Order: sequence, then structure tokens, then C-alpha cells
Amino acid sequence: MISDRLERVRSQITQAEINYHRKPGSVLLLAVSKTKPAEAIAAAYRAGQRHFGENYCQEALQKQQALGAFDITWHFIGPIQSNKTKALAAHFDWVHSVDSFKIAQRLSTQRLDSLQPLNICLQVNISSESSKSGVSLDELPDLCEQIAELPRLRLRGVMAIPSPEQDFEQQRLPYRRLYNAVDQLARPQLDTFSIGMSDDLEAAIAEGSTMVRVGTALFGARSYG
Repeated sequence: MISDRLERVRSQITQAEINYHRKPGSVLLLAVSKTKPAEAIAAAYRAGQRHFGENYCQEALQKQQALGAFDITWHFIGPIQSNKTKALAAHFDWVHSVDSFKIAQRLSTQRLDSLQPLNICLQVNISSESSKSGVSLDELPDLCEQIAELPRLRLRGVMAIPSPEQDFEQQRLPYRRLYNAVDQLARPQLDTFSIGMSDDLEAAIAEGSTMVRVGTALFGARSYG
């Protein structure tokens, strides 16, 4: 049952907050619902979940239409194609995977004045992997400065997916580097660390995560057929 899985993950988050002296309730659970049907999202919503993350724009738009009666906060967490920015700007509350000024500028231009500013996170390639998107830590300060000036956007923080590690201390290290780099920027509005997934959730919370992205542990294995 999705409700049981939600309770287990929430308990895990709460315990990590206690273990690492985080403020209770300071870590938001983002349910990653890519490839899952609208019915599964509805079940999680009825169990109290409100924030959902999607990786594929067209799939997400179909779910949004089917779930229009639900007060869901929608997050886009996948790679961004330039031809999808108009839809993202119009239909999402958060975009986590901004990795260039060009994409941010398009989102800013295409966000309607009638909507609240679009919350965005900058994706950082914290492990310097050629297969992953994201800016380097060295590029982060300049990009923050550029994007902070754009209208209709609210720069909230960073998102990262480090290379997988089994050792707990090794899991913590890239998140610590990221947290320290953002802290040195001295930008109080950067209040969001979208870091941590099912396998390294505890390490991310230990190093300052404010939002963990969990999919399989909530919805079961994904189907890409």
C-alpha cells in the first residue's frame, strides 16, 4: 500500500532529522512519480502527500490534466529541452534541473505574469560525471548572479545527483562540498537543497538536504515499457 510506504519513508526522514540535529519537519518529501499512473499519485495524495516530481514533460502534463481537482505542487526534475520550456513555465511550480542561463532566460520570458514566480534550482554536476547534466561548482557563483536578476523566477537553491556510493561517509562528501559552496555564496534566498534519494537519503539529510526525492520506495519499481 502506498500509504504504508509513505509512512515508512516519512519515519526514515524524521529519524534522520533527529539523528543529525535537524529541525523537525525541515526536510520535505518529494514523491517522484515518473512512469507511474495518475491513480498512484491520487492514492499518495489521499495519504497526505502534496509534492510530486516528474521527469518527462508530456507525461506530466497528461497527469496534471487528469488530476486537476487535486491541490498538487508539481516539480519538474528531469533534463530540460529548449522546446519544452514554455510548457514547464506554464504548468509547474518548481523546476529543479536548470543548468544554463539560456534555459533560465526562456523560463523567465515564458512564465505568465498571472502566475507566482517559478521556483528554480540549479543542477550541479557535483561528481563531474560526463554522463550527467549540471554546472560545476566553479560555474555556480556566476550563474547564480545572472539568474537572480531574471524576472518571474525565484532562485531557491541547488539540486544534485552524485555518483552512487555504498559507504555512508563517501555518500556524505559530495553533499558537504555542495553545501559549503552554497554557504560561501552568502545568498539567504538559496534555502533549498534538493539532494538525496532512496539509497542516500540519510547522508543527504546529515549534510543539509531540505528536499529528498523518493520514487521506488513509494511507488515500487518503475516500468519503462
